[in-house]
Amino acid sequence: MAPLKFCANISWLFTELPDFSQRMYAAASAGFQAVEAAWLYDTDLQDLQRAKEATEVEVVLINTPPGDVKAGELGLGAVPGRQAEFRRGLELALKYARALGCKRIHLMAGRVPVGSHRKDVAKEMEAIFVQNLSYAADILSKEGITGLIEPINTRITDPRYFLDSPHHAAAILEKVGKTNIKLQMDVFHWQIMDGNLTQNIEKYFPIIGHVQIAQVPGRNEPNTAGELNYSYLFNTLEKHGYQGYIGCEYKPLVGSTMEGLGWLKDYCTHSK
Repeated sequence: MAPLKFCANISWLFTELPDFSQRMYAAASAGFQAVEAAWLYDTDLQDLQRAKEATEVEVVLINTPPGDVKAGELGLGAVPGRQAEFRRGLELALKYARALGCKRIHLMAGRVPVGSHRKDVAKEMEAIFVQNLSYAADILSKEGITGLIEPINTRITDPRYFLDSPHHAAAILEKVGKTNIKLQMDVFHWQIMDGNLTQNIEKYFPIIGHVQIAQVPGRNEPNTAGELNYSYLFNTLEKHGYQGYIGCEYKPLVGSTMEGLGWLKDYCTHSK
């Protein structure tokens, strides 16, 4: 079995450094060969390019823009009346992805509008999401880029997020029917919303395009106290032949990011 590959999510790790370009250098110094991030759009693109070239890290994943954060938006893919803004956000994401050689874009679904009940708008939002994903798939296929959709738990993290379980996401992917739109498995969210990780990995592995990790419920390093046995989960992914990167999207529990990377050193040692 080939060992797994890990990338640093620099929206969550190395936050002791204020600038994403600096975090790229820190990730490379820590031994990461790749990074991912949520939103890089407030950072000068040329600075990011220089940091990428200097460190030779791969940029694995970025998200589409969140929309109007002050208005409580977290993505626009399924939000009624925001299709034009979704397309403009996709173009911005593509601009950064092209410049940074990034081959995965998380197409964020967004939140159920304030004042609306989920059950009342579910059909409309799903139809809009399928339409936007189909549009994005055609655009991204010309660039050799994979689009991803990520279920986010509504019990702890975001009660209004539209896409809330792996089953929900898989049903939408089936309706979209595009091979370059895949499922982003954040183990943290999957455990909270559904558990049953062994069976869900088995069931959905063919459509998983990216994996992210954190312990539950604290969202800290995978070796901290919590519900999940990451030695078992890593072994499960190895047995399935997972070839992509695993994003380290967690909050360092104590001290600096570097102080909490003992789990990664242990994995690398045992996987040799």
